[in-house]
Amino acid sequence: MRLTPSLMAVMAAFSALPARAQDIVGAPKSGLTGFQPAATELARDLQWLDGAINVIIIAITLLVTALLAYVTVRYNRRANPTPAKFTHHTPVEIVWTIVPILILVFIGANSLPILFKQQEIPEGDINIKVTGYQWYWGYEYTDHEFGFDSYMIGAPATGGDNRLTPEVETQLVEAGYSRDEFLLATDTAVVVPVGKTVVMTVTGADVIHSWTVPAFGVKQDAVPGRLAQLWFTPEKEGIYFGQCSELCGQAHAYMPITVKVVSEAEYADWLEGAIDEYAGDPSTLPDAVQVAAAE
Repeated sequence: MRLTPSLMAVMAAFSALPARAQDIVGAPKSGLTGFQPAATELARDLQWLDGAINVIIIAITLLVTALLAYVTVRYNRRANPTPAKFTHHTPVEIVWTIVPILILVFIGANSLPILFKQQEIPEGDINIKVTGYQWYWGYEYTDHEFGFDSYMIGAPATGGDNRLTPEVETQLVEAGYSRDEFLLATDTAVVVPVGKTVVMTVTGADVIHSWTVPAFGVKQDAVPGRLAQLWFTPEKEGIYFGQCSELCGQAHAYMPITVKVVSEAEYADWLEGAIDEYAGDPSTLPDAVQVAAAE
């Protein structure tokens, strides 16, 4: 679906809550390394596991380095001109067999539950179908029978050519962003309520894409002809950015993801407007919102 400038403006009014009214929580920072702040249980688990395995790796590396240094100094030709002659050392062989097994058991006992938690999809409070296209994302709120497309601000569909021009910077500012969010911000955003379980069904329309939001700890390939699922429960309001993480063509770098986590009241207001704008099903609105709309 190609968007006219007037339609994009209307969509932005409903789908892009004022960006600076919320903190930008999940975004890459120039010059920094490490993880973005974890905003879900899944992300916290993954970051803990990464830290624990790094501790193990560093400990093994330091031990092996120390042993190599010791052997080099203690048993070189000058320090030990007459080497001992033996072929086995049972205690050492037992240790270097048992210790790696214990390390692998520890890693497996902690990594498998985290993997299963990601793959066991719970019942969703919010259900969204995500479709990857060359090169933008389409979202369908299947509970309410409406959908919209999401383009990077500055992409050809929004009047740009994937460059940060003065005109694109103006669009970013009007949407509540700054030039720092170029390549991250989209004209429409996924809006979800804080503390609710979101289940996304992911597929591709042309080639393989990948829907990824680092702060949520989620990454799922969008494969044409197949449906896959991911889930997350955001714990903090704010704006979170992600990007397609599967090489999908020449404009792969220009299909970012914007997710806005809002309060339940803000979500209900947004949902009412989105259903009205995108011709969704008003009967799926919460009862309180339906009554308020009728009055």
